[in-house]
Amino acid sequence: MPTSRLQRLIPPLRKAILLAALPAVTAFAATAGEVRTSGFVASELRWFPETPQFQGQFSGAEPSLLLNPEFRYRSDDKRTQAVFIPFLRLSARDDTRTHFDLREAYIATRSGDWDVLVGVNKVFWGVAESRHLVNIINQTDAIEDTDEEDKLGQPMVNVGVEKDWGRVDLFVLPGFRERPFPRTQGRLRAGLVVDDDLATFESGAGNAHIDVAARYSHFIGDWDVGVSVFHGLSREPRFLPSADGTRLAPRYDKITQLGLDLQYTIDAWLWKFEGIVREGHDDPFAAMVGGFEYTFFQVADSDADVGVLAEVHLDGRDENRAPPTIFDNDLFVGTRLALNDVDDTQALAGAVIDAEDGSLSFFLEAERRLGDTWKIEAEARLLGNVDDKNTLAPFKRDSFFNLRLSRFF
Repeated sequence: MPTSRLQRLIPPLRKAILLAALPAVTAFAATAGEVRTSGFVASELRWFPETPQFQGQFSGAEPSLLLNPEFRYRSDDKRTQAVFIPFLRLSARDDTRTHFDLREAYIATRSGDWDVLVGVNKVFWGVAESRHLVNIINQTDAIEDTDEEDKLGQPMVNVGVEKDWGRVDLFVLPGFRERPFPRTQGRLRAGLVVDDDLATFESGAGNAHIDVAARYSHFIGDWDVGVSVFHGLSREPRFLPSADGTRLAPRYDKITQLGLDLQYTIDAWLWKFEGIVREGHDDPFAAMVGGFEYTFFQVADSDADVGVLAEVHLDGRDENRAPPTIFDNDLFVGTRLALNDVDDTQALAGAVIDAEDGSLSFFLEAERRLGDTWKIEAEARLLGNVDDKNTLAPFKRDSFFNLRLSRFF
């Protein structure tokens, strides 16, 4: 790893370790309880078969190492828990992809119907498969993968109450997390490099702005319902050219977003919907993703289940004023396989097709345990027939294959 990258990692590592010590010290100072240690280490090989599109990008294979331990404490009365989950990746080819993050480090307590969480945490909202529109609490870790499933830890105070009529969560979110982007040598980037040092914020407090959010969720018969509201800095930046025109500057607008997620379960069907209305990128806009998953159980008298998925994406944003998206008018189709064997073999394949220009993004994810402590995962993300005006155009030579071998402990 280059020395400059090591030097840049030391301050956040030191800060993260100090922050992580707080929940541990507080928890152990409380009543005695149970401490569990788990997690994984992994080696990974990502391979780009095509030559890069832009000058300075690396070509070929990118090996890397990952460390993701988990430390969990729970008091004897089960009312208090402390969690510490750091994440570290060391890349041999991509300087920016070498990074550290504190995914979770919090203390949570429960009393009756109420619970309070203080610290760094990851919160997931949503029901759809191909895009989680309503999932806005955490910032996307864009240098980990392209599916927007990897998230940075978010500092928060989360107060929740659970009653017969449903659950309400209130969030205060100090400390905005900027989205990380590949630098010059990285793949899966635009022609102009996004320069984090040029980031601007609509808030007068900059990235110290305190965001707020709330969500109501409940099970009503066969329906799962979630209604959310968020006010603060957008997790999606717009991109403005730098003064000299050689870089892109991320711009984080202040937004208000209303979200709705619904899932209806009937027999082998799952009907899913996520929709948002957002104000803040000049003109308000609405977006939605909706579809279904149907599962064929015990196919051909085996233990295997096969699911068929389809979802429609519509997004009304003006990309001259709002952050860009590939999901403006698209169709997702996919299939899920679960062998239900002792090694928990699973696979998911799908494609997103642009209804306007036919641009195609295909993915395949598969995994299988190897004994009690090992796991192998394979991933492919392929782009085809990409129109030069499509948001995917800068990445049309960035199809890649990924292989990961993990050792759990």
